[in-house]
Parts: sequence; structure tokens; C-alpha cells
Amino acid sequence: MVSLLEQEIWSQPEVIKRLLERETKHIEKIVAQLPAFDYALIAARGSSDHAATYAKYAWTTLAGYPVALAAPSLLTMYKTQMHLTGSLVVGISQSGQSPDIIAVLEEGKRLGRPTLAITNDGASPLASMADHVIELHARPEQSIAATKTYTAQLAVMAIFAAALSGNEQHLAALQQLPSVMEATLRLDSGLARSVERYRYMDRCIVIGRGYNYASSFEFALKLKELTYIMASAYSSADFRHGPIATIESGLPVFLFMPAGATYEDMLDLANELQHRGAELLVISESEQALSLARTALPIYPGVPEWLTPLITIIPGQLFALNLALIKDLNPDIPRGLHKVTRTL
Repeated sequence: MVSLLEQEIWSQPEVIKRLLERETKHIEKIVAQLPAFDYALIAARGSSDHAATYAKYAWTTLAGYPVALAAPSLLTMYKTQMHLTGSLVVGISQSGQSPDIIAVLEEGKRLGRPTLAITNDGASPLASMADHVIELHARPEQSIAATKTYTAQLAVMAIFAAALSGNEQHLAALQQLPSVMEATLRLDSGLARSVERYRYMDRCIVIGRGYNYASSFEFALKLKELTYIMASAYSSADFRHGPIATIESGLPVFLFMPAGATYEDMLDLANELQHRGAELLVISESEQALSLARTALPIYPGVPEWLTPLITIIPGQLFALNLALIKDLNPDIPRGLHKVTRTL
């Protein structure tokens, strides 16, 4: 029997296609209506926070807008009043239910700043709080681990980056996403055979940089949620500042290495890790990068670097799914987790 999680992973090209059709013009209209702002403050938790981390790179590189990630407990626990002059306040939540994310938008509204909600539930409390609402159109996500809602959130952040940039080529590039996501799913259809080797893995390192810094954290979260492995995520720069000392012979290290500005840095690190005896698992379209790997996790080539997080996470999702199945774990209902988490 095919799990709900597997169905939702494979539904992602259609979800992104539907999202692009229904929200691209809407987002362009919102961007045209927004009052002037200097930076975005984004409140999010879990996978949604990783989508916000992606926005830190996409919104700044494409459109020049810095992005800050909110600490919601400053409002809910420390009762702090914030200075938000010049901000666009954004809340990202699949369910739109978490009180701490809602509190950040409420503070933004109190101070007269424009607010934006990104959610899969247009009738949620978060949506009700915001000036503008972007729905994910992912339909109900029944497995507990986020997959299609995560890539839909990434897609929304990418559409905003393109719209804020005013560059028609960026908007046009978005249209290739459904087809390249489908192609990457097909490339990794035989992944289950490779995953058997990692049945008894109990810890690993996951490394990305730039746009795929978010991918490293999202994949590490999927490994923790679905397979109960202690996966630690880093940027390649941060990893060199101390954690590289943890490398020992045979330690599995996943590397996000798509072509682009970060590739040479990641390649240098891959060679160093190989020299130190780590076992490399590489997510890339580059034959050079994949040749360094004990386990190669290919992606479809030719995707602009700023859009690769929507592609590179797919082998990670499939890896975590198949490892859970091999370990005889239920990928739809990980232990101790609930679909909606309300944090204060």
C-alpha cells in the first residue's frame, strides 16, 4: 500500500502548477499595492521557518530586500513592544493556527505595518489577521511531515522574489518548476535500493549553502521526523568553524551541491571531507560532484540556482521516506507528533 506521504511527495509538481496558475497574478497585484518597505520580518516555525530562510536569500539577491526572521517569544513570553518601522510583516504557517506566529502579525498591524499571511488554510486565524493572504492550494496534507506544503511555501517565496524584482525573466523561469520537479522525481525512482545501506545509521551531517542552506535544515528535519536519526544541519562556512572536528571515518555527510555561486565552495568541502574519511551522499546535477559520492542523489539539470531548493529537496524527501519504510516505521504518523502544532 502506498503511504500518504509518498502520494503527497509525488503530487508536488501538480501542486506547484496549480499554485503558479492561481497565485502569480495575485502576488504581482499585492506587490504593486504594498506601501514602501525597507525589509521583511518573517515569523514561522519548523518547515515554514526553512521556507523563510530561503526567502532571506531569494528576496535579497533578486530584489535587494533584506529579510529578518522573527523571534515570536519576544511577544508571547517576554511581552516586548517592537520597533517595526520600514517593515513588511509576514507570517508563514501551513495550518495558520499557531498563536506565536499570529502574535507577530498582530503586532505589525498594531504598528500600522503591512502584513502578509502565507497558509494552506485561507479561513485560519493567521489569514484573518493579515492584510493580504496567499493560499498554498496544496489541498489537505494528511501525512504529518510537511512535503507538498513546504515546496508550495518555497514557490510562494520565489514568486514574491520574482515579482519584487520586476524582472520578467525571473517570472518566466518559475514556469519550468512543475516539469523539472516531475523529472527529478523520475530520476530518483530507484532510490529505495540505495537507502538500504543506511538502515542502521544513527547520526549524520547535512550541509548546504546559499539558497540551499534552507534545504539542509529541511532535509535534516525530515530525517529526524521520519527516521529518528540525529541529523545536524550546517552551512559549509559554519561547518568549517568547528563542527568539522566531528568527522570520523564512515560518518555519512549529505551535501547539497547544485550548480551556481556556492558550487566551488561545496566542492572544496566535499574533497576535504572525503580526505577525512566521511561517506558522502551528494545531491547535484554535476557529474563531477556525483562522482565523489558513495551514494549519488541526482537532480534535473539546467535549473537556475535561485529555484534549486524546490528541486534539491525532492531526493531528500524520497530518501527519508524510503529509509522510514526500510526501518519498518510508519511515515505518515511519526511517533509523538501531530499535524497542527500550536506554540506560544
